Amino acid sequence: MRVISGSKKGIPLQAIPGKGTRPTVDKVKEAIFSMVGPYFNGGIALDLYAGTGGLGIEALSRGVEKVIFVDSDRKAIEIIKQNLAKTEFLDQAEVYKNESGRALKALTKRKLPFDLVFLDPPYAYQRIESEIAILHDFGLLNQGAIIIAETDSEVEFPDSIGQIYKEKETEYGNTRITVFRRP
Repeated sequence: MRVISGSKKGIPLQAIPGKGTRPTVDKVKEAIFSMVGPYFNGGIALDLYAGTGGLGIEALSRGVEKVIFVDSDRKAIEIIKQNLAKTEFLDQAEVYKNESGRALKALTKRKLPFDLVFLDPPYAYQRIESEIAILHDFGLLNQGAIIIAETDSEVEFPDSIGQIYKEKETEYGNTRITVFRRP
């Protein structure tokens, strides 16, 4: 696992020991960023099920200004902080140990809208549709915001969730990447 492109290209990232986390493989990570544009001109991102922090760190390396990382696992939080230190992105990140629903409530209180959101929950823990609805309904998405959902290939989403529209969908083995956009 490594940073694929951008300012920190090639830096290896630490994995979480054990099998409790399923990091996004490089091939899928490259596909994700090819789908949404390879580089960014600033913006704020949310990595809600951050795991190792690989997706958020990749976004920072490609030009996102700031990323908020959230994970409920203590080991994951430690690894995210190590990976941020290794890539020298600690100043552009906030890292929180929290359950996704509680994290969204806390973010709602801050009134901090995002330009890019990664939703890559454990495959057995899928609440993506309701989380997208919360992100939209509580003003957590800027106009044109992109949401990237990584799920099991069996998961099907409707063409829209409220005013958030499915833009692209691709499968890589047993992984499905779905890109949503707020118009």
